[in-house]
Amino acid sequence: MYEEGVGVVVPREETEAATPLVEDGGEYELIIIGGGPAGLTAGVYAARKMLNTLLISHDIGGQILLTSEVENYIGFYYIEGMELVAKFEEQIRHHQIGMDLGQTVVKVEQAPPGFRVITESGKVFKSATVIIATGKMSRELNVPGEREFLGRGVSYCATCDAPLFAGKDVAVIGGGNSAMTAVNDLLNVGATRIHVVNILDSLQADAVLIEKTRNPERAEMHLAHEVVEIGGAGGRVSNITLRNRRTGETKILEVEGVFIEIGLVPNSELVKGLLKMNQRGEIITDCQARTSTPGVFAAGDVTTVPEKQIIVAAGEGCKAALAAYAYLLHR
Repeated sequence: MYEEGVGVVVPREETEAATPLVEDGGEYELIIIGGGPAGLTAGVYAARKMLNTLLISHDIGGQILLTSEVENYIGFYYIEGMELVAKFEEQIRHHQIGMDLGQTVVKVEQAPPGFRVITESGKVFKSATVIIATGKMSRELNVPGEREFLGRGVSYCATCDAPLFAGKDVAVIGGGNSAMTAVNDLLNVGATRIHVVNILDSLQADAVLIEKTRNPERAEMHLAHEVVEIGGAGGRVSNITLRNRRTGETKILEVEGVFIEIGLVPNSELVKGLLKMNQRGEIITDCQARTSTPGVFAAGDVTTVPEKQIIVAAGEGCKAALAAYAYLLHR
């Protein structure tokens, strides 16, 4: 295969490069925080602009790692989430870009003339520009038993854990796309009965996903209900208590698994006080991925950009990298 460069076509194998050594205290032109589609796309574009770049992330893939099927990413009629992540990783590793994986950034602060990036492990890096592409994390129910039984029946990832519940009764909490995807996963692996609990009177998922999960014999809807407690026996989940939001009546469902799919919250705590955010904690950006602080850019689900989709995040990552390059060029 061949890869088109600037004015020349270069054999693919000649573009492969070993990941540059990452050292504590290193200085860069650009630091990208986040390894999802936004951060990885930003890395590819930054590398093609020959920027001295470091990408810091807890993982490669972000929320796609929790997605079993992708049917709306251009170029693929259907692709598994893990397979798409593998293709992203293969491409980013073809470029000369530093990567510090398994790291969580806890603080980004100004350090004129640039910025200081601090990780949970105590590493400190400096950079002239920064791209925040940290995405979102699963929202918690905040009910008794949720944290106690995490990993012992409570899960936020049906893609990861659905196969463990074949032949068992489970509950899926939520009514959006992620919840219906979880129901579909559980149907496919052979869960005996799936209780879908949604706090609203109707489901909010796309019609095509709702249609996929229509199975009156195995999927039972509990609309306008909320979970008030997750109970257990022998150290594992054994039931959930629901309250009817119309009547106030409560009931107990016997289940062995609870999949919580009630949305996501932005991972923006690391730039609190540095960047302007909306009431939901999303970073406010303009059409060029610029934030309220010159030199800091943001892309993907952590921002105010509507439609939290893989392809949207990738496009925003591209814009952020090109905007960072322009900032460095003209400052």
